[in-house]
Amino acid sequence: MELRQLKYFVAVAEREHVSEAALELHVAQSAISRQISNLERELGVQLFERVGRNVHLTTIGRIFLTHIKSALKGVDYAKKQVDEYLDPERGSIKIGFPTSLASNLLPTVLSAFKKKHPHIRFQLRQGSYNFLIEAVRNREIDLAFLGPVPDNQPDIIGKVLFMENFYALIPRSHSKSAEEKIAAEDLEHENFVLFPEGYVLHQLVIDFCIRSGFTPNIYSQGEDLDAIKGLVAAGMGITLLPENAFNDLNTAYSSKVAIDNSPLKRTVGIIIPKNRNLAPSEMVFYNFIQDYFQVGE
Repeated sequence: MELRQLKYFVAVAEREHVSEAALELHVAQSAISRQISNLERELGVQLFERVGRNVHLTTIGRIFLTHIKSALKGVDYAKKQVDEYLDPERGSIKIGFPTSLASNLLPTVLSAFKKKHPHIRFQLRQGSYNFLIEAVRNREIDLAFLGPVPDNQPDIIGKVLFMENFYALIPRSHSKSAEEKIAAEDLEHENFVLFPEGYVLHQLVIDFCIRSGFTPNIYSQGEDLDAIKGLVAAGMGITLLPENAFNDLNTAYSSKVAIDNSPLKRTVGIIIPKNRNLAPSEMVFYNFIQDYFQVGE
């Protein structure tokens, strides 16, 4: 099997169309068809079946695709290791982050890093909590910022950088919007605006309210931070958000109020895979982040 054949195979499998794969790869359609036929002949199985102008993977073709995509990731990573061994200061790093860290932490640390390492490039990927863990595990991204930092993932290493408090986000029209602090028990009869079930910030707030002696009344939900803030600003209810989420707060419509008595906190940190070594440029960034936040071993 040739590397070229495998890349052609993946391109066709993902698009289910030979001509579209040819356009994407900038090669002749006949060349792709010929290489896939050679691959099928070598393997002794049919990987595709033709349906009109499209092609669909056979059962064994789907199995083959899963393993080949994993193998190609390994090849790409190996080449990256070689390139960055020759010059760690000219590598590329794929970094994941959640929406709650997008407007403050991420630009702050990347700006500081670029001053010291101007030639290292970044590919940024925003995603949900579970998506980021899976993406690091599956090599889709190299490392990710996350909060809270997971401590129950056997193939993920989490490094805590700092702890941050949650605050109440309250509409300006609310009677408590001008207060400096609000007690947790005073939130019992409020309408809450939360992320949907399955989001880590949803569960953190639910658990906090239950510890405070009540189950929150979830009046409305939003799937991203801007939607949550917009619903609160419109007077639909209150919410609890980590401090990093308040960087671009529009104070004309809502207020940030501290939570008294038993405040809600979360860890914030960075996760890397346990089952592979970081590439040289990734290690440069990982060490920089720990130095930046003065994190010990």
